[in-house]
Amino acid sequence: MNQLNVSAEFDALMARLDAITPLLEETAEEGETLGRVPDNAAKALHETGVFKVGIPGELGGYEFSPRQVIDTIAKLSYADASVGWAFMAVQMVTGTTAAYLGPDAVAQLYPDVGNGGHALIAGQGTKLGTAVRVDGGYRISGHWHFASGISMATHVHTAALCPETGEALVFTLPKDQATMIDNWDVMGLRATSSHDYVCEDLFVPESHVYGIATTDVRHGGAIYRMGLANMAGICHTGWALGVGRRMLDELKTLAAKKTGSPNASVDTQQFYAEYAQAEAKLRAARAWAMEVWADSEATLDRGEPLDTEQETLTRLMLNNTTWSVHAVGQTVYKWAATAALRRGVLQRFFRDLHAGTQHITSSPVVLQNCGKLLSGLAPGSHWVFLDLQEAR
Repeated sequence: MNQLNVSAEFDALMARLDAITPLLEETAEEGETLGRVPDNAAKALHETGVFKVGIPGELGGYEFSPRQVIDTIAKLSYADASVGWAFMAVQMVTGTTAAYLGPDAVAQLYPDVGNGGHALIAGQGTKLGTAVRVDGGYRISGHWHFASGISMATHVHTAALCPETGEALVFTLPKDQATMIDNWDVMGLRATSSHDYVCEDLFVPESHVYGIATTDVRHGGAIYRMGLANMAGICHTGWALGVGRRMLDELKTLAAKKTGSPNASVDTQQFYAEYAQAEAKLRAARAWAMEVWADSEATLDRGEPLDTEQETLTRLMLNNTTWSVHAVGQTVYKWAATAALRRGVLQRFFRDLHAGTQHITSSPVVLQNCGKLLSGLAPGSHWVFLDLQEAR
């Protein structure tokens, strides 16, 4: 299927997510303590069917379009930034694995998607372990970080380099074969269970392996032809927009409580102006995100790949969204004053935001490469995963 799928399930799923939003908000502090999404919150997510948003339609999934994915992740991130982060990681890896693996592996991992019968997969694809070719597959070893959402997963997705071929590959294996390291002791995104894990000489069959930069779609439509890096960019855009919207809305609620009290800072012309600037920054970031993805969706729907400039704009847009929301968060923290200093919603979102900005997809190097390409100083270059490779 060359065309882009726009799912008819979107509105109904949004309504189901609205229904569980109070539960996600109520369990957020428990998640902080546990270091993972609480069991009742995870169960509620499962029951909405939201983990099917990234799974190809031909397998029984929803196969949302990029803008539908952005809005889905934004809604969950608005309720709880850690839930939104853990969900975005698991749904993306679960969906792309279904798209890039062949029929034998898919039959095993996705036997009854329509009724919730499918694997949930989490792991790390940016730091490479080592893979050695053997009969029937590979043996992999390594120590990986940031397996976001692993507490909800049944399987691990992990990347390793095969020295024999020089190829970076992604491997899918049962979670219980890897060794989890409970070391997620962090400032923000505490409930994402983004643990380290180790694999020591584990066998993975050839059927459960694909190239890290692949755009060879085995199942599903046009969205999967963008590859993992662009799929990740969609997810992080939705997360940032949801977090930014929640923080501004929390400040609005706080301002309503403070106004009229003696020397209230929210009753100053400076607050009015800075709130307006933050609102404009967030809305502008969202508008450009949707413009970039509307253009990319049109290209995909024509059966064409994104060109290098379009791929550059998806990366630049994510960087702009992330750091625009960071600026919004700074404004919220400033004017919330001690209300943001104390334990509570604003403090948690502020910490989660600052953890999220550290992700590699919004790093300075990606931004620099975008500028190099757009300024015309890297002619003939193309993107491979998160690297801009210049023509030789």
